[in-house]
Amino acid sequence: MKKLTPVEPSQPVRLHEYDPGDHCGLSDKDRTVEKTDAIAREIGDLQQQLFTDSTQALLIVLQGMDTAGKDGTIRRVFDHVNPAGIVVSSFKTPSAEEKSHDFLWRIHKRVPAFGQIGIFNRSHYEDVLVVRVHADTLLPLRLRSDRGLFKARFDMINAFETLLTQSRTRVVKFFLHISKDEQEKRLEAREKDRSKRWKLSDADFVERKFWKKYQQCYEDVLRFTSTEHSPWYVIPSDHKWVRDHCVARIVRDTLQSMHPHPPTVDVKSALNLKR
Repeated sequence: MKKLTPVEPSQPVRLHEYDPGDHCGLSDKDRTVEKTDAIAREIGDLQQQLFTDSTQALLIVLQGMDTAGKDGTIRRVFDHVNPAGIVVSSFKTPSAEEKSHDFLWRIHKRVPAFGQIGIFNRSHYEDVLVVRVHADTLLPLRLRSDRGLFKARFDMINAFETLLTQSRTRVVKFFLHISKDEQEKRLEAREKDRSKRWKLSDADFVERKFWKKYQQCYEDVLRFTSTEHSPWYVIPSDHKWVRDHCVARIVRDTLQSMHPHPPTVDVKSALNLKR
C-alpha cells in the first residue's frame, strides 16, 4: 500500500491534485477488507491499553462533504473498540447557549478524557467551513465585515490543538475527499433506499451548489491548520474500502506511537494482601 503522508504545514493545498478515486496501491478489495478488520482488532487492543494506562487520550477529527462517509468510517474502523473507551461527538447548529460563548467553548467540553478515544464527526472546523461559505446568514452582523475573522479563527484553532497536545491529548485529523460525481451517486442511492432515505434533506442538494466554495475553504483549512502535532490527512474516499483501510492504518500507527503502558501489578504484594 502507498503510504499516506500528512499535509505539509503552511504549504498551499490544491485539492484537484488529490485523486479521490485513488486506490493507494490497493488492488484486491476483499483482501483489503479483511486486512482492515484485522487492523480494527489491533485498534481495539491498543485502545484497551490506552484505557488501562489512562495518562493520555486520542482525538480524531473527521471532516468531509456530505456522503463522504464519516459515519461509515466510524463503524468500520472502530468496530472492535470497547464502547466504554470511545466517545463520538457530532456538532450540529449551535444552541442559544453555545452562541453566547466563543466558538470553541462547546468543543472543549467534548474532548476525550485520558484513556479514551474521542471522535468528532464534524467539529470546530465547521466554524471555518460552513460558517465561512454562508457567512452572510450564519455570522452576526457585526462580524460579517471582519476580513481577518477566519484567519484569526485558524490561529485560535491551532492554539487550542496545541493546548490539547501539551495536555497529552494526541490530535489526528482526516479530510474524507470525495468527488462531486461520486457524491451525486450516493445521494441518488440514498433516495432509492428506504433504509437510508432518512439521511437525506433538502440541504444536501442545496449545498452541492456551493461545492467550489467549500473546496476552496477546505484548501485553506488544510494549509493553515495542519501542524506537526495535529496533522491533517487527505483520504481518498470514492471507494469506501480504500477509505476505511487508510484511516485504520493511520489510527493504528498513531496509537502505537503513543506507547500506552498499562500499570504493572506486583503479584507478590497482591497475594500477600489477599492473605
